[in-house]
Amino acid sequence: MNRTLYGNLIFELSKAGRRGYSLPENQFGDYALPAELCRQADAQLPECDELTVVRHYTNLSADNFGVDNGFYPLGSCTMKYNPKINEEMAALPQFQNLHPEQPAGTTKGAELLIRYLEEALCQLTGLAHFTFKPYAGAHGELTGLMTIDNYHRSRGDMARKKVVVPDSAHGTNPASAAVCGLEVVEVKSLADGTVDVDDLRRVVEAHGPEISAMMMTNPNTLGLFEHHIPEIAEMIHACGGLMYYDGANLNPMLGVCRPGDMGFDVMHINLHKTFSTPHGGGGPGSGPVGVREGLQEFLPVVSPYNGNFAVMMRAYAYILSLGKEHVRLVGPLATLNANYIKESLKDVYLLPIDGLCCHEFVFDGLKDKSTGVTTMDVAKRLLDYGYHAPTIYFPLLFHESLMIEPTENESKETLDAFIAVMRRIAEEANSDPDTVKSAPHDTPIGRVDDVLAAKHPVLTYRQLSQSE
Repeated sequence: MNRTLYGNLIFELSKAGRRGYSLPENQFGDYALPAELCRQADAQLPECDELTVVRHYTNLSADNFGVDNGFYPLGSCTMKYNPKINEEMAALPQFQNLHPEQPAGTTKGAELLIRYLEEALCQLTGLAHFTFKPYAGAHGELTGLMTIDNYHRSRGDMARKKVVVPDSAHGTNPASAAVCGLEVVEVKSLADGTVDVDDLRRVVEAHGPEISAMMMTNPNTLGLFEHHIPEIAEMIHACGGLMYYDGANLNPMLGVCRPGDMGFDVMHINLHKTFSTPHGGGGPGSGPVGVREGLQEFLPVVSPYNGNFAVMMRAYAYILSLGKEHVRLVGPLATLNANYIKESLKDVYLLPIDGLCCHEFVFDGLKDKSTGVTTMDVAKRLLDYGYHAPTIYFPLLFHESLMIEPTENESKETLDAFIAVMRRIAEEANSDPDTVKSAPHDTPIGRVDDVLAAKHPVLTYRQLSQSE
C-alpha cells in the first residue's frame, strides 16, 4: 500500500480541474436563486478523480475497528454483535423508505411491528407499557424522569425534587436528573461494590418527603448484582418515591429476571445495545421507556415520531430470531464469559472486588504496580495485538479501572486468545515496560495527546497558501 497517498487528507489529494462525475446536458433552463441562498464564494471542496476517492476512503475504512473485525471487549454497552439477518430486515424497502410525514393509513405495518415489539419488551421486563419516542438512552432517562415528575405533580406533591443516585452510577444519571430540574442525592457503596442500604436509610430519613425517585442499574456499573433491590424498593416506595431502572446493563438480565418484578416502576432500554444494533461513532440509538400499569398517562410527548425505526426493526428481528427458548441463554452466557476471563486473569490483574460478576467486571490495573505501566498503557498495547481496548478509567471508584465486557456471542477460542494477549502484556510490563508505555506501535497513528485533542479539537480544514 502507498502509505504516502494513504496518509494524506482528501483535500491534499485534490488537483484543480479533476472530476469523478459528469452531468447530462441541462434540459430545463436556468432559474435564478434568491441572493440569500447563494454563497458569496465557492465551497472549498476537494477535486479528485473517482479512483482516488474510492481508494482513499476504502483504505480509511480498513482502519475502522468493529465487532465484525475482531473481539470488542466493550460488549453490550458499546458494540454487541448484530446478526446480519437483522440488517436484511431493516433494509427491506417497504420499511426503509417510510417517511414520518406520510399518511397514517399507509404505515399500518410499521405500527403493527412497534406494537409487537412493545408486547415482547413488556414480557422481557415485567412492565406494562412502552413509548418508543426517545431517540437514545440518555433521552430515555430524561423521558423517564419527566414521567416520574409528572406523576408527583398530578398528586400535588410539588416538593419531590430530589433523585437518589448511587456513587457507582453512570454519569448520565445525575446529568439527566439535572436537566430535568432535579437535585441529586448520592448514596454510598459498600466495600463489595453494592449499595449501602444503611446509608440509603439515612438518606431516606433525611430527605424522604422530597425524594422523587431512586435511579439504579442492576447489575451495577461494576457488573455486580444488587441483591437488596426488594428492600431498597420497599424503602423508596414507603417514602413516596418511585424506582427508576437504568437499562444500560439489561443484557445479563435477559431470561434471568425482570426489573418490573423487582419493584422498578419506570425504566429505559438501550434498544441499540441489548437488542443488537451497531452504534459505534455515536449512533443510531433508541431509548424506549417502560412504565408499570397506571403510569402510562404521565409519559411526556418528547417527539412527534417514534424514534429510530430501523433500530426497532433490528430489535424485533433479534427477538424473533432467538425466540422464548433462546433469549433465556443471553444473560447466562454473557455472565459465563465474563467470569471466565476474570478468573483467568486475576492473578496478574488486580481484582478489587472478588466473587461472581455478571456480564462485566472491573480490574484496577495490573497487579504489579512497580512497573509503572498504567491501564492506559495496557489499552494502547492491546491495539498492537489487533484488539479494541475495553473501557478504561471507568467507573471512578478505582484509580486504574479497566472494565471488560465480552457479551454472550464470543466463543471460548476467542476468549482464550484475548486472555493470552492480556497475560502477554502483563509479562511485557515486567520484562520490557518501555514497549508497553510507548504503545501502540503498529497502528497508522501512534499515541495521541488525548487531553490536547479534547481541549483544542481541530474540526475544520484550511488550505495552506504557498507561503505558509
